Amino acid sequence: MPTKPLFGPGGNSESFYAEGFKSTLQAPGWVAARGLGAYEYQAGNGLTAPLATLAKIGAKAREHGIAMSLHAPYYISLSGVDPEKRLRSIDYITRSLEAAEALGADIIVVHTGSAAKISRAEAMSLAADTLDRTLEAIGDRFAGIRIGLETMGKLNQLGTLEEVLTLCARSPRLAPVVDFGHLNAREQGRFAVADDYRAVFAAIAEALGDRAAQTLHCHFSKIEFTGAGEKKHLTFADTVYGPDFNPLAEVIARDGLTPRIICESAGTMAEDALAMQAMVEALR
Repeated sequence: MPTKPLFGPGGNSESFYAEGFKSTLQAPGWVAARGLGAYEYQAGNGLTAPLATLAKIGAKAREHGIAMSLHAPYYISLSGVDPEKRLRSIDYITRSLEAAEALGADIIVVHTGSAAKISRAEAMSLAADTLDRTLEAIGDRFAGIRIGLETMGKLNQLGTLEEVLTLCARSPRLAPVVDFGHLNAREQGRFAVADDYRAVFAAIAEALGDRAAQTLHCHFSKIEFTGAGEKKHLTFADTVYGPDFNPLAEVIARDGLTPRIICESAGTMAEDALAMQAMVEALR
């Protein structure tokens, strides 16, 4: 069990490249030099790097003490209405697990699917079937890597907190990935005070147990939203949309939680991750 919260970027900040770094092989050392402890490898647009390259990144992460996760491709469709396309997701998830294994990552982050063309109940049924088939296909492989199901920011997507927890309850190999910016966007400003955040951890503990809440894998960024939910990711410089991290910092520090929080700000992921870490440390 982690002894403290960990913070890090999702992918490489603009400053990483501005400082002359070019390869993600350099990212673990760069992140560690800033005092951060986590890094999420971004494969949202597809897994293109060879496993040998990912293994080298993983070795650098171990060298620098960086906890690794992997964001699986966005085109995974747990609830797709086309059976052929939907079941192709089993292969995409398996390949993501192989990549995570090479990286030394302990969780992959998967989008939960769409409910744009079908009812939410139908979408949930399809997503559950895809996950059940995936778990059957991988068997005992990748035992140390969880399949993380992410809360989503658009109203026509699966991915309310309740939907994610319902799906995760199907197997201990499934874990919630709470994106607080997404939840804030889809619920038009859900998070204002500490108890708004505390309710999320309480719901996770009730559904999946205290450990799942204590060690939650999270995403955090400020996100612009419309009536349909998420529009675009912002930076911590934004003062309009939020959510505000300060109340979450209070919950983490006061309740002794040890989440891993990946920052997905627009270009300032490492800088904003450092800001979050400093907020929590000031309260501990």
